[in-house]
Amino acid sequence: MKISSTKAIMECLLEQEVDTVFGYPGGTILNLYDELYRYKDRIRHVLTAHEQGAAHAADGYARSTGKVGVCFATSGPGATNLTTGIATAYLDSSPVVFITCNVGENLLGKDAFQEVDITGIAMPITKAAFLVRDAQSIPDIMRQAFAVAASGRPGPVLIDFLKNVTSADQMIDYEFIPWRQNRQCAGIQELNSSHQLKNPEPNQQDVEKLLEMISQAERPLLICGGGVVRGKAEKEFREFAEKLDAPVAITVMGGGGFPGSHPLTTGMIGMHGSQASNVACAECDLLIAVGCRFSDRVALDPKTFAKQAKIVQIDIDRAEIDKNVLTDHHIIGSARRVLTMLNERLPQYDSTGWKAHILPMRAPSVAEDSPILTPQQILEVIRLQVPKGTIVATDVGQHQMWSIKYLHFDYPGQLLTSGGFGTMGFGLGAAIGAQMGNPDKRVIHVTGDGCFRMNCHELCTVEHYGLPIISVVFNNGTLGMVRQWQNLIYGKRFSETTLDRGPDFVKLAEAYGLHGYRVRTRAEMEEAFAKALSCGTGAVIDCILDIDEMVRPMVAAGSPITDFLLKEAAK
Repeated sequence: MKISSTKAIMECLLEQEVDTVFGYPGGTILNLYDELYRYKDRIRHVLTAHEQGAAHAADGYARSTGKVGVCFATSGPGATNLTTGIATAYLDSSPVVFITCNVGENLLGKDAFQEVDITGIAMPITKAAFLVRDAQSIPDIMRQAFAVAASGRPGPVLIDFLKNVTSADQMIDYEFIPWRQNRQCAGIQELNSSHQLKNPEPNQQDVEKLLEMISQAERPLLICGGGVVRGKAEKEFREFAEKLDAPVAITVMGGGGFPGSHPLTTGMIGMHGSQASNVACAECDLLIAVGCRFSDRVALDPKTFAKQAKIVQIDIDRAEIDKNVLTDHHIIGSARRVLTMLNERLPQYDSTGWKAHILPMRAPSVAEDSPILTPQQILEVIRLQVPKGTIVATDVGQHQMWSIKYLHFDYPGQLLTSGGFGTMGFGLGAAIGAQMGNPDKRVIHVTGDGCFRMNCHELCTVEHYGLPIISVVFNNGTLGMVRQWQNLIYGKRFSETTLDRGPDFVKLAEAYGLHGYRVRTRAEMEEAFAKALSCGTGAVIDCILDIDEMVRPMVAAGSPITDFLLKEAAK
């Protein structure tokens, strides 16, 4: 049938079962927003304060629901304001389709008002970027975009429509095709090789070889990476870990892939990894990394990383194999499929002696008794008071490391954090997206005073949509992680890291129509957090901390994984 091009775009969104879109309108995308007005009973639009907030919200929605997130923005600065959010999604393999509109064909390449080559800008930070010049191609390109975003190793895709393509006189042939049939559509099968629409089938001989390596190991260690989370392989990974009976170290992106409270968990690995995880890495004889790309925050010194061990890497993306750390063996395939094949053949092992050596090194789980508020006390209050399954979105820095260390994440999408790109300002937008996608769950936003300044304008979005998100601000009056480096490595030269300035976060919350609290002790934190949980609206809790609180342990960049600059706090 013949329908308008903008209606075809909306129908394609409905094909993909999209019910929520985050965005910010502008001149070139007005045709699309005008059509969206007619679909407002079927597609909810969330208007954020800034395009970057919309990008992070769509990302948080995707990570917490397992669906593809969708974000709209106009041309020029609207499109470029998305780029930080696009790169954040790309580095963490989050499936988001970004839809922008550009100037008309007659103005393209003439430096017209708010013109920018967003497809060229986005190409290095997306799985695919499409410039739509022909209205008739809209259905195929929309279907391709969603298929590419969600398939193989997930990631962001950008579609940029020229304004004339969305004009009212553009009528195209369209047939509604549910997303489950999309891969049979014309044109989509052609993308299989270049965009990995089909998961590679693991090689059976590679699986057999790993089973043999396991049978010969005495001190195995597992690393749970982001691929376990993105691949929804948490059940298979847990079965594998329990059969292997091996300690499990978890990367930042692996949070929720293996229960943080499980008896085999050794905690985070790498620069701020636990003593248990890092020592296990340095002493194991077989290291099996699942969905882990061995970033420079995990394998700080690739030459010495687990040099005594046989290293095995399981990953869906062939490009990640041997990119950062040379392996002794690898298996290409989705974490879920590879682990299923392993579990079918893996007998039950007993690593009692190895566990008895490593597991006692884990950090104490109970907060120290201190009259001055500490990060562990804040997070213990949160952990004890929130409902089971609460989603936590963080920004980046000390509070992020403390949250991962002291909170337990038990399922994929429970922890929302920017691991690969390290995006300050990610947290509140991600929390908004998560709350929109999970209205029956509590969402807590943990942030630092430096990060919060970068995204606090999204409090207006929290208030307008009545979202009960609690922002817990770790306020130490400084860019804490940078100051920590200055303290330990740069001779205490605190160059431009002290944040001796406004705003007053309590008054800021109240200015946005939300509740604000300031706390300096654990007792005050307990009272304020209980009030925030029960108030029924969004809230901000300003937690005053010592300026020189540090994340422990810490290994300097480029150093062997057990060369601690700071050690774990004493038990």
